[in-house]
Amino acid sequence: MLARRLPLVLVLSLLPLAAFAQDLATTCHASSSYDLTVSPDRLLFDRPQPSPRQVELRDGSLRTDGNAVRLRAEDQDRLALFERQLRALVPRVKAVATQGVDQLAGAMHDEGTRLSLSPDTRAELDRRLASRAAELKQRIASTNSTHDWQGNLADEYANQLAADLMPLLANDLGQQALQAAMSGDLQAAASLRDSAADLATQLRPRLEQRLGALSPQVQALCPAIQRLAELQQGIQGQGGQPLDLIQVGQ
Repeated sequence: MLARRLPLVLVLSLLPLAAFAQDLATTCHASSSYDLTVSPDRLLFDRPQPSPRQVELRDGSLRTDGNAVRLRAEDQDRLALFERQLRALVPRVKAVATQGVDQLAGAMHDEGTRLSLSPDTRAELDRRLASRAAELKQRIASTNSTHDWQGNLADEYANQLAADLMPLLANDLGQQALQAAMSGDLQAAASLRDSAADLATQLRPRLEQRLGALSPQVQALCPAIQRLAELQQGIQGQGGQPLDLIQVGQ
């Protein structure tokens, strides 16, 4: 699950933003075995295994699996800075995710124009897109944990989106094909039928390409993630184990 591997991403495991989430993991070379929950008074990293299964940060204090860890003053300062910088990063990540939602809605709108949909179908498409975008933006704004995006949510959301939008597009193309056939333009009718049949497979790559416009914003997050990885270095939890809340490779 991408959200568990990269908790800083929070909500980016959703399918419409999966390309962005993967881009963040690839571009910043960042991963984690923990989920993250951001509360007003603490940060909680948790995972099923191995130990420590829970790491709690609270104003420079550290608890692992419920046990307080004695830290040097220097390490307390570094953990407090880690927490502040991670909290500052979360809204930046959410802002890029929200831009991804806008990019997706814009790309779908452009698809409606490219397919020469009827005015009524384009209006209905835009209405449904606006509703879905508002719903997703609200979830992005309100989430505080990667646990909110666990399980099969990405697949479920993708299926809901497809069930909502694809029949609308396919029906319009089918009507265009029927009208073309009735008017004797069999070549146009066949082309429209092919477009309807290929819609599901051809649409997603175009949407992901559109989301590629977010790459500069993704790249801009990398230094902050790198800084977090550096701040945790050398700090040990219960039993002398390194924290390793975030791993950043080359």
